[in-house]
Amino acid sequence: MSAQGKGTFPLFDEQRSADIVNARIGADVDPRTRQIAQTVVKHLHAAVKEIEPTHEEWLAAIRFLTDTGRMCTDWRQEFILLSDVLGVSMLVDAINHRRPGAATENTILGPFFVEGVPLSASGANICLDGKGEPLVVQAEVVDIEGHPVQGAVVDVWQTNEDGFYDVQQKGVQPDGNLRGKFQSDAQGRFWFRTVKPREYPIPDDGPVGKLLAKLGRHPNRAAHIHFIIQAPGYETVITHVFAPDCPYLGEDAVFGVKESLVGRFEKIEDPTRARSFAVSSPFWLTAPSFVLQRNNEKRPAKS
Repeated sequence: MSAQGKGTFPLFDEQRSADIVNARIGADVDPRTRQIAQTVVKHLHAAVKEIEPTHEEWLAAIRFLTDTGRMCTDWRQEFILLSDVLGVSMLVDAINHRRPGAATENTILGPFFVEGVPLSASGANICLDGKGEPLVVQAEVVDIEGHPVQGAVVDVWQTNEDGFYDVQQKGVQPDGNLRGKFQSDAQGRFWFRTVKPREYPIPDDGPVGKLLAKLGRHPNRAAHIHFIIQAPGYETVITHVFAPDCPYLGEDAVFGVKESLVGRFEKIEDPTRARSFAVSSPFWLTAPSFVLQRNNEKRPAKS
């Protein structure tokens, strides 16, 4: 008979359920795994005791998780979507990217980043389908002290006017539509032409979409442009610039909006300025400043 069979561990009772389960963790388990398992069990049991689900409700939860797994493919990760809409993805990202106040804040990567986009010259037009309101982005990359960062490589991508990324519409949108990669000059600057971003729904045809509907929530993401900024010696920044007039800023389905990431967009009705940027008039102009933290700079303490 095993040690467990001889009564080494306490038998189950409702009041001490989490402690009883955690007592079964082996003595040789590494400390981090032990901490994670004990914490998850503790809070899961506390939630069940607070909710007091019926058998039918618990089975419905199991079915939901089963359906979520069945929805996952190489191109769609329904569990990540679930993490997103519950705010967990943003919380994990925030914990792992605590930075000084001046540094640009992170937000989630999203599922539609594409590796290997070729470098474009500053001033390039990344809108290949001709849809949408023209937008000129005049950006700079600086360090915490405000000094320009030369040679930073910046990936950019966004949806088109119809609310889809190019990889979602193969054969409909031109390949590489609304994607670009730029490098900052000696003044830390780069610029490009695109279109004003618009809101769009996350995939809501699966179990996560049904959950949102049950909770009285919509699936819409606030209008944004994605950026990844990389430079030797600096922390990589994964962030967005959000359109300030988007009606979903306070209701972003994945909680990706932070106040510091809401851009300033100016509408310009000046044909002469439009011609100087080779865009039609009127057009929009935004000038984000990306502030990088050096790899060895001290992180803020846990709040």
